Amino acid sequence: MSMRFDLTLDCADATLLADFWKTALGYVDEPPPAPFTTREEWLASFDLPEDEEEDDGAWLCDPDGIGPRLSILKVCEPKTAKNRLHIDVRVPGDGSPQQRWSRIEAEADRLVRAGGTILEEFDGHHIMMADPEGNEFCVAAGPRPS
Repeated sequence: MSMRFDLTLDCADATLLADFWKTALGYVDEPPPAPFTTREEWLASFDLPEDEEEDDGAWLCDPDGIGPRLSILKVCEPKTAKNRLHIDVRVPGDGSPQQRWSRIEAEADRLVRAGGTILEEFDGHHIMMADPEGNEFCVAAGPRPS
C-alpha cells in the first residue's frame, strides 16, 4: 500500500503564497474537516496561542483529488537557503520539442504575472522560477504520451 503525502511550505505571508499557488496549480482552498462548516470554525476549536492568527496558515487541495495537499504555514524565521525539495509544475500536451518549449514559456509568463520570478532558463527543457517568497520551483513539460 502506498502512502499519501502532503507538501508544506513555510512562509511569512500565507495569504500571498496561497493565492500564488492556487493560480499556479489550479488548486482550491481545502474544505474544513467534518463536522466543521468553515475553516474559521475549525480553527476556533483549537486554543491558539495569542501570537498566532487565523490567517497564519492556508490549506490547498487539488479539486480533482489527485495531487497532494499543500499546507502553507507562517513561520517567524526567514528563508535562508535553496530548497532541498521543490515543486515541478508540469505543462500538459504533446507535440514537437518547440511546441512543448513554447507552452513552458507561456506558463512561466503566466506565473510571472501572478507574482513569480524567473531564475534561470534551461532552453528546451525547463524554467527555474521562484514564488513570491523565493521558494524555487520548475516549469517543465508533462510526461510524454506512451
